[in-house]
Amino acid sequence: MTETIINLETVNPIEFFGVNNGKLDLLKKKFPLLKILSRGTQIKLSGAPEQIESAKEKIVLLIQYLERNGHVSENYFEQILGGDDAETVDNFVERNSNDILVFGPNGKSVRARTPNQKRMVTAVEKNDIVFAIGPAGTGKTYTAVALAVRALKNKSVKKIILTRPAVEAGESLGFLPGDLKEKIDPYLRPLYDALDDMIPADKLGYYMSTRVIEIAPLAYMRGRTLDNAFIILDEAQNATDLQIKMFLTRIGANAKAIINGDITQVDLPKHQRSGLEKATRILKNIDGITHIELDEDDVVRHRLVKAIIKAYDRDHERLQNLNKEGNG
Repeated sequence: MTETIINLETVNPIEFFGVNNGKLDLLKKKFPLLKILSRGTQIKLSGAPEQIESAKEKIVLLIQYLERNGHVSENYFEQILGGDDAETVDNFVERNSNDILVFGPNGKSVRARTPNQKRMVTAVEKNDIVFAIGPAGTGKTYTAVALAVRALKNKSVKKIILTRPAVEAGESLGFLPGDLKEKIDPYLRPLYDALDDMIPADKLGYYMSTRVIEIAPLAYMRGRTLDNAFIILDEAQNATDLQIKMFLTRIGANAKAIINGDITQVDLPKHQRSGLEKATRILKNIDGITHIELDEDDVVRHRLVKAIIKAYDRDHERLQNLNKEGNG
């Protein structure tokens, strides 16, 4: 008699076990000689080693299917359990499942939805620092946060640090009500919104209170060394040259960093230059650092956002041409 525990952290346990444990009952029926217990996000198998190995193979296939599709009907669940040949398995489990990144509350799947978002996923898997540059609505922040949450769930990092330059966080914040956190939180809201989609509220609250997940203005990163962490710098076009250098030199052992930005939307005062363009230029040929460009084809917001971006790009190009003619 041996025991094995299988984790279901990458899928929604409710989808796996079924309503009133309907799918779990199918699993028990398939392997009547095993004692099968569900414990939160785990399955415990007890019995003969060969029976455990056989059940484990099926459970892994079911997990792969759920990672890919987010839902499995009882009919499909039963068919996967009953399929013993490679062809049946291939009918249900597609090989490349990395476009689903995490499952949020209520089984919502968060996935890379466009070719460049998928390139971003691959780039992060192969590099420790990734610059993701593109206009608003292209999924830079959302994809980056999903990758960070996946890394935390997979235990490849111990914490997530999300940061943004709070360019408005100067004297004008003094006129806003509340303490410093309450004043700065509105500028960090997009990061909270992404996390809300991916982590249940009670678990997110626990992570925030224990600083497993930390959201803070970029200025708060100074002097720190960030080990075993997934770090995201969002809205990096609003960071100065010195701030980006400071951020990049915070990265410690076993850490990954994503730097997101849109160089067409710089909100810095006129006398300050964005450090993002320089960083992407001088760090281009360093092994372990890569760059992903996103464009209007990656826009996943309202259909009109893509048209708006194109219209502004055309106008920007027209003004550049006029300036060239005026200087010519």
